[in-house]
Amino acid sequence: MNIKINFMTKQFLGFILFFVFLTTSINAQDGWQVLFNGKDFSNFQQLNGTATYKIENGEMIGISKMNTPNSFMATKKTYGDFILEFDVFVENGLNSGVQFRSLSNKEFQDGRVHGYQCEIETSSRKWAGGIYDEARRGWLYPLTRNPKGQNAFVPGEWNHYRIEAIGSEINTWINDIQCARLVDDYTLEGIIAFQVHAIGKETENEGKIVKWRNIKIKTDNLEASRKQIDTDVTEISYLNNKLTENEIRRGWRFLWDGSTTNGWRSAKSDKFPEKGWSMADGILKVESSGGAESRNGGDIVTINTFDNFELSVDFKLTEGANSGIKYFVDPELNKGEGSAIGLEFQVLDDKNHPDAKEGKNGNRTVGSLYDLIRAENTDNSRGKNFKGINEWNNARIVSKDGHVEHWLNQVKVVEFDRNSQIFRALVEKSKYESYAKFGQQPSGHILLQDHGDEVTFRNIKIREF
Repeated sequence: MNIKINFMTKQFLGFILFFVFLTTSINAQDGWQVLFNGKDFSNFQQLNGTATYKIENGEMIGISKMNTPNSFMATKKTYGDFILEFDVFVENGLNSGVQFRSLSNKEFQDGRVHGYQCEIETSSRKWAGGIYDEARRGWLYPLTRNPKGQNAFVPGEWNHYRIEAIGSEINTWINDIQCARLVDDYTLEGIIAFQVHAIGKETENEGKIVKWRNIKIKTDNLEASRKQIDTDVTEISYLNNKLTENEIRRGWRFLWDGSTTNGWRSAKSDKFPEKGWSMADGILKVESSGGAESRNGGDIVTINTFDNFELSVDFKLTEGANSGIKYFVDPELNKGEGSAIGLEFQVLDDKNHPDAKEGKNGNRTVGSLYDLIRAENTDNSRGKNFKGINEWNNARIVSKDGHVEHWLNQVKVVEFDRNSQIFRALVEKSKYESYAKFGQQPSGHILLQDHGDEVTFRNIKIREF
C-alpha cells in the first residue's frame, strides 16, 4: 500500500514538474520574462522617497508613509519598446502608479523620477489606466476622453494591467478594457518603477498598502503580440507637426502648415500682417508690443469659414500674457480699433493678468468662453487642468449643430448651446450685447488674437463634421 502511494506521489510530482517546465518553456518561447522574481529586489533599487517595500507570498508590497516624497521601486535596467503586464491591488484612498520609459538623473531635480506613469487610483474621477507625465508635463491622457475606460478598474479587487509601449504608440488596458491610446515620442527608453505615492498630511492613509504580482515583460517580437486596439477609444497625439495615420483617416488636417502664411490673413485686410507675427521651427508667435490689443500685427483669421468642426491648438503663454482663440468670427463686425468679434476660448495668465479678475465670476480666465461662461472642470478632478506659464497647453474646441465644448488639456471646462435662450441671455449681460445674433451665425472664421503679449501656437489642426 505504501509502495503504491509513493509511486502515485512520484507520478503526481513528476506531472507537476513537467507542467511547470512546459509552462516555463511556453513562456520562454513566447518571449515573456519575469520582471520581479517574487523573492528579492536584486534587480531593483529604491529611489526618492522612503516608503516601505517588502515581499510576501511572491508579491511586491508598498506601504504608505508620512513625511516622505513619492517613492519608487525601480528597475536597474532600462527598457525601450515592450509589453508589460502585472496585477495590482490598492487599498481605497491610496494613489499609486507604474512608471515606464522614465528617468532619474542628477541633472533633473537632483534625481527625481520623471516620465510616463500609468495611473493606479481609487478616486471618484476614475482615471486609473490613464497616462500622467510625472514631474514634467502632467496629464497626457486623462480618462475624460474615454468614458468607457473609466469603469475598467474595480476598487477593492486585484486588477490586471497591460501596457504596450512600441515606438511612439502607448496603449493601456485594465482587465482587458482599453484605457489610454496615446501617441508621443518625448522619451523612448527608461526605467520601470512601482510607485507608492506621497500622502502629505492625510494621516488616514498612513500605512495603507499597494501590492503587485505576476509582473512580466516582453521585449521581442512585439508587433505579433500587439493587442487589438479598441477603435472607439479616442487617440490623443502629441507629435509635433505630424498627423498620425488614424488622424488622417478621421479627417484631421493642419489648419496652419507650420511654415507659411497659406490659409491665413489679417482680420482687417486681405493680406497677412507685415509685422507682429513670426514663424520658425513649426511655431507661430505673436510678438510682444506692450499689451496693446491689435495695435501691432493685429489679429489673424483663416481665409475659410467653418461651422461643424473639432479644432486643436497648442499654446504657450509668457508671464502676464493675454490672447485668445476665436471662432464663428465675423470680421465685418469691427473695422475699427481692437479685436475682431467672435466666440472666444480665452488664453490668459490667470495669476498675473488683471483681466482674470474682470468680467463676472471668473468668466475671463483661461479656457473660459470669454465674458460669458467661466471655465471649470466637470470631472471632479483637482482644479483646472492648466500646465502653467511657459509650458505647452492644449485648447480643444468642438462645435456641432449648435453644441459647443471647450477642453483644456483634454479636460472639458465649458459646454453650451449657442442657439439656446440661455446663451442669448448670457450675451445680453455681456460686452457683446450690442451685436445682433452674436455667436449664432451659421459659420465663421477662426482667429488667433494679437493682444500685445508674446504668445506662441503650434500644431493647429482641424477636422470638419
